[in-house]
Formats: sequence, structure tokens, C-alpha cells
Amino acid sequence: MRENIHPDYHEVVASCACGATFYTGTVKKGEVLKLDVCSECHPYYTGKQKNIETGGRIDKFKSRLGTGAKKK
Repeated sequence: MRENIHPDYHEVVASCACGATFYTGTVKKGEVLKLDVCSECHPYYTGKQKNIETGGRIDKFKSRLGTGAKKK
């Protein structure tokens, strides 16, 4: 394995917009990594995610063409 080709990997403090902070490893320069969303405020992880059921492809097809009954 070649030496001196890998970036410097170090530990930094990740700071989220919600106020949560935690340590993580990165190759990015600096002491603080500023985040917009983390696992403490993201709707998927907090359980506040809203699932909007819009219907599948079959439901959309049936709504465009009617109920599928044969016409006389």
C-alpha cells in the first residue's frame, strides 16, 4: 500500500441547526462541521414523517378510465 496518499482523517464536532452536537470522523478541514439536519431532528427518525398515500398506478389508471366495467 502506498504511503502519504491518504487524506488526514480526524475527529470533529458536528453541530446541527436544531442544537444537537456529536463527534464524528471526517477528512474535511476545520474543527466544527455544521449540519442542517441530523438524526435528532429529521422527520424520518423522529416519527413525525407524514406518509401521503396518493394511490398506485392501477388506481390512477382506473380513475382515468372509469371503474373498468364494459360499456354497452
